Amino acid sequence: MSETVITSEAASTSTQFNHPSHTICRVCEKQFSQYTCPRCNIRYCSLHCYKSHSLRCTESFMKENVVEELQQLQSDNETKQKMLDILKRFHEEEETDSMDEDDSFLSEETIQKIMSGNQISIDDLSAEERKHFQRAVASGELSKLIKPWDPWWLKPSAKYISLSQDGASLVQPLVQQDSVESSENYMEGNQFHDIPPGPGTPLPPISRLSTAGPSPLLAVHLIDIIYSYCFTLRLYNGDWQSDAQESTMVLLSVSSVLGKGGQPGTVLEALLHCLEQTSSSSYRHMGGLQFGLGLLDDVISLLNLGGAALVCLLCDTQRLILAAEKELKSEKLQKSKRVEIKNKLKSAERKVYFIMCWVHEQPAEVWLSLAALVNKEKSSAVECVVSKRGAVRTETVERTGKPLIKEI
Repeated sequence: MSETVITSEAASTSTQFNHPSHTICRVCEKQFSQYTCPRCNIRYCSLHCYKSHSLRCTESFMKENVVEELQQLQSDNETKQKMLDILKRFHEEEETDSMDEDDSFLSEETIQKIMSGNQISIDDLSAEERKHFQRAVASGELSKLIKPWDPWWLKPSAKYISLSQDGASLVQPLVQQDSVESSENYMEGNQFHDIPPGPGTPLPPISRLSTAGPSPLLAVHLIDIIYSYCFTLRLYNGDWQSDAQESTMVLLSVSSVLGKGGQPGTVLEALLHCLEQTSSSSYRHMGGLQFGLGLLDDVISLLNLGGAALVCLLCDTQRLILAAEKELKSEKLQKSKRVEIKNKLKSAERKVYFIMCWVHEQPAEVWLSLAALVNKEKSSAVECVVSKRGAVRTETVERTGKPLIKEI
């Protein structure tokens, strides 16, 4: 009598046929099954049958594995919206640049999701789409599609920043009532959310933080910090939260006061250091001296905004450094290196807080005078940087006997 093969999922009365190896593959129904799907418990005989038994089941299984790996990279709604906007602009530009081509590297289904405003992630792209997208990221093609960041200190709302008398943030920023019309026009923008919040608690008097009087060079040190802050935010397109530790390292590398324990004695000295760092080989790709000139304009704009805006800037700088300290705890570093970085961050954070308390106590006239001084010294600083670079170029020519390529 030939052996009976069980083709039903119902249990057999014969124990010899209850063994899984005697169950027919539920996919091809030709071979005995050897495996069980971990998700739906269906029996199958081979990898081919596993892949074809349920596309939705296998995709869901793979997606769960990817999500598990990316749990620590989960982004908020704002970040998802940024990615969606980039994909939209990428597709629109691709359509413009390839009007004669029939195919886009994005599938019709993905395009429809993007155009309808649905949120999509990297896992929603096919293998081919993901490869094209990653290639575009690596080549820098997507960088031109990222919406340029508008610095908060250049927005009209920055003129209305207000803090309480003790330096803490107000529940709702005050709007100066110059006229009903201007007030209404301003409030239509509702841009206060772009301004970094000030301190959550009152700032103590500077006399409580130090028995000795504050250094007369604090105003010069403040210029160094403002410049470095503006540099960092422009480098990261306003989003230092995406990598707080690396952003802080950039901040400390540009700032002589925070990163190197520098004590610039004059405004010109502070500006020279900042411009030299910006023109260095590490950051020349940002635009070099021309980029540095724009940052000096940022410094002047912030000084003209007054003490409240400067306190908000310093408070944001403090948050940046504290976020870097938090990220440092999860970094796998040698103990000596971790302690070195931690001490450096602690020192920078204390300096920022001290200067923030000092800024809060200064009258408005100080910032207007300091802004005028920076504007006056700007041209001198540029001339010094240019002449110094020219001297280095001439010295190299004399030493090597070979002409160098001149910079335009």
